[in-house]
Amino acid sequence: MKKPSIRLTVVDKLGPCACHHGHRIGDAFEFEKDRGRLCPMAMHVAFPYVDILRYGGTPPCSKKDGRMTFSGPGTDGLNLFEI
Repeated sequence: MKKPSIRLTVVDKLGPCACHHGHRIGDAFEFEKDRGRLCPMAMHVAFPYVDILRYGGTPPCSKKDGRMTFSGPGTDGLNLFEI
């Protein structure tokens, strides 16, 4: 079974501080190719959802088009990602 291509995109930012890893709205990452570029803390949050998708499941709270949104773990500079 070939694993699907999974793209994570920064879609919004909340809080007064910039992302400590330098991510900005519009930054996009292909999971298989860009794992080293994605903030390790955000990757920690994303991985359960990515793992569900990689093996054909549907993550909780997915939109009808299959996309879902999650946030990184920061509190002063919170990035919102879409898968």
